[in-house]
Amino acid sequence: MTGFPRTMVGGVSMPRMICGSNWMMGFSHTSKAKDRLIKELFDTPKKCAAVIEVFARAGCNAFMSMTTEFAAEAVREVEQRVGEKMLWVGTPDWDKPGDFDAWKRTVEKARSLGATFCFPHQCTTDVRVDRINQCLAPDLKALLRIVREHGMVPGLSSHMPEAITCSDACDADVETYITPYNAAGFLCQVETDWIQKVIRNARRPVMTIKPLGAGRLLPPTGMAFVWSTLRDCDMVTVGTMSTYEAEEIVELSLALLEKRGANVELQATRSKRTLMK
Repeated sequence: MTGFPRTMVGGVSMPRMICGSNWMMGFSHTSKAKDRLIKELFDTPKKCAAVIEVFARAGCNAFMSMTTEFAAEAVREVEQRVGEKMLWVGTPDWDKPGDFDAWKRTVEKARSLGATFCFPHQCTTDVRVDRINQCLAPDLKALLRIVREHGMVPGLSSHMPEAITCSDACDADVETYITPYNAAGFLCQVETDWIQKVIRNARRPVMTIKPLGAGRLLPPTGMAFVWSTLRDCDMVTVGTMSTYEAEEIVELSLALLEKRGANVELQATRSKRTLMK
C-alpha cells in the first residue's frame, strides 16, 4: 500500500478516505432502474473487490457498508490480494425495537464477519435522537453499549446533524459519527454552512458521506469542497462504479490535499475542440 493521510478514530488508525459501497450494492439515490444496473454490474463479491482493491492499494484500507456475507466476502478477497487488513465500517440496522437479543445477534454477526466498527444505521439512529432534550434515547444508548461490549468501535450513522450535537451534549459512548456533507446539500437537512459548523464543533472525528451527491456533482467540484472545508481529523466516504473512477478519485483527492494539479485526463468531446489547441 502507498500512503494516504490518516486520522485516529477510537484508537484505530484510519485513512481519511473510505471506500463507500452504495455504487456497488445497488443504492443509486437516482432510480430503480439505476439500482438494477448497479446490482447487475456487481453481481459477485469478486467484482466489488476489484474496486475496493484500488482504494486499499492507495492506502485507503477502509470500507463502509451493510454487514452482509456478500460484503464480507469482498473484504476478505481484498485482504488476500493486498496482504493488508481492511478496516470495515459496518452499519447494521435494528428492526425489532425492544428486542435487544436481536441486536446482540446482529452485533455478533458483524463481529464474526470481521467488522472493526459497528454503527446503528440511519434508519435505526435518527428516530432515536431526542432533539428537545439534546440527548439520545435510552435504547439507542443500549445499542451502543452492546457494540462496545462485543469489542467493536461504536458510533452513529445518521442523516441528522443533531445526531452529532445531541451525542456530544449527553456525552454518548461514540467515537465518530457518519453524516452527509456535499456542495449540493444533497440529503443534508440544513444548509451546508450549518453542516460545516456542526462538523467543526464536533468533539470527535466525523465520517462524511455522499461527497459527490450520489452523482449529482462532478468529482473535482465535490471533492474540492469537502477536502477544503473539513478538519484534518475528518474523513470522506466516496463510492465509485469502476476501478478507473477509483483511481481517478484517489489521484484527485491527493492532488487537492497536496495543493497541486491533478494528473487526471479530462474527458474529450467535439464541443471542446477549440479548447484543446
